[in-house]
Amino acid sequence: MFQSYYDRFTALSRSKNAPYVLAAVSFAESSFFPIPPDVMLIPMALAEPKRAWTYAGICTAASVLGGLLGYAIGALLYDSLGVWLLHFYGYTSKFEQFRVWYQQYGAAVILIKGLLPIPYKLVTIASGVAGYNLFWFVVLSFITRGARFYAEAGIFNRWGGTLGPLIRDNVTAVVLGSIAFIVFGFYIAAKIA
Repeated sequence: MFQSYYDRFTALSRSKNAPYVLAAVSFAESSFFPIPPDVMLIPMALAEPKRAWTYAGICTAASVLGGLLGYAIGALLYDSLGVWLLHFYGYTSKFEQFRVWYQQYGAAVILIKGLLPIPYKLVTIASGVAGYNLFWFVVLSFITRGARFYAEAGIFNRWGGTLGPLIRDNVTAVVLGSIAFIVFGFYIAAKIA
């Protein structure tokens, strides 16, 4: 089952529209969408390891732009859309505690959570709610999101030829591991948010 999905993602990653899909997923994930852009970035970087750096740049830029939407949701639409999103992801009960913590350690929260599998949309919405300095929010978002995506790009640029067949031969284990990683991120977010 996972093999057919892997083949579809690989085919999509080689299409001329792949960079646009990657940008859309990266943008949406930073503000409201649950699927991380890694599901597109990794197959694209494996399909064309020499373009991995370009794909990381697309992910980073689109993620920061999506983060600005998340910031706007927190700053302008928290009582309606922001509360609905937090409720949808199960973070409503702990958000006030997170906000207090965020106000004390804002920069560290942005840097740490942007690297981890913890949903970045929490950081973007909380930044808007807290009124965190917009300039520093953008700078820190570029640093943390760029570090994550460029690290992945570096791995696949350097070892993509070796990792591609390994991932293809073990796609079920890789997909289940990725799902576990994402679920773990949501679990950690629920515990500390």
